[in-house]
Amino acid sequence: MRVSELGIYVPQIVSEFAPLLDIARTAERTGFDQLWLFDHLWSPGLPDHPSLEAWTTATALLTATTTLRVGALVLCNNFRHPVVLGRMATTLDVISGGRVEFGLGSGSIRDEHTRTGLAWGSAAERAGRLGEALEIITSMFARERTTFAGAHYRVDEVANVPGPVQRPRPPIHIGGAGPKYTLPLVARYADVWNIPTYGLPDQRRLSGLLDAECERIGRDPADIRRSHQAVLALAADERELPEVEARARRHFGADAFALDEGYVGTPSMVADQLAERAEQGLDAVIFMVGAKQAAATMELFAAEVAPRLPR
Repeated sequence: MRVSELGIYVPQIVSEFAPLLDIARTAERTGFDQLWLFDHLWSPGLPDHPSLEAWTTATALLTATTTLRVGALVLCNNFRHPVVLGRMATTLDVISGGRVEFGLGSGSIRDEHTRTGLAWGSAAERAGRLGEALEIITSMFARERTTFAGAHYRVDEVANVPGPVQRPRPPIHIGGAGPKYTLPLVARYADVWNIPTYGLPDQRRLSGLLDAECERIGRDPADIRRSHQAVLALAADERELPEVEARARRHFGADAFALDEGYVGTPSMVADQLAERAEQGLDAVIFMVGAKQAAATMELFAAEVAPRLPR
């Protein structure tokens, strides 16, 4: 077995577009399948720090590349009405020739909601809004007109013409590890379940819970691809490894990044780790890399890790 898709996650905490474009073109040239952004109004906890808005950035990157797929892990449902978001995703899929990856979540940072007057609410309320949004958007991807009446949204004969290029729809990614609210939505709506860094230590148990939820609603668990998000800190050789690992711990040392469950090592070490994860049923890996190290890391990965991976 092998990991079939490789992505790079680079939060757009920059003041200019050019560095991100360089990263995207490097990803495309070095054989990465996807580039992922974050969807926050500003860098979490750093409202005065430069950062670029996700949807605008994704549009610019897709129009400046030819094969790279682009998405956000994940778009915040509370920032955009689901009909507006469905139209945006459909339009960008048309513009890009079918290269949109559609990730959607319930929102994770309370502060950016309260500062801007956007609806927040309990986890149950946010999950309810997300479920209704997914019902509306999946209908818009599949049909020319959508009608829906729920507790949070009501839409009547909403048109979505033309539809998306990708059929049956742009891949829907739902990320998270919550068994009470997130996994039921994954089972019902997702094409891809993304396990974020904080869920890596519990990956096997969570995967079993998702399988059980799929069986409960009558969906084949094999229909949902499994991906995970993990830090990549790649050293050219053993001599360089201590410095690379120390830098990774400075940047990704918080428990939420689960660095010890990520990919830290030389090319042969990382290739072995990826092969092991593939045997555990993982379909895709999305590597988290800082913007300053991204291009060099992808170049080294393409030259030294990719040739070692099973084909």
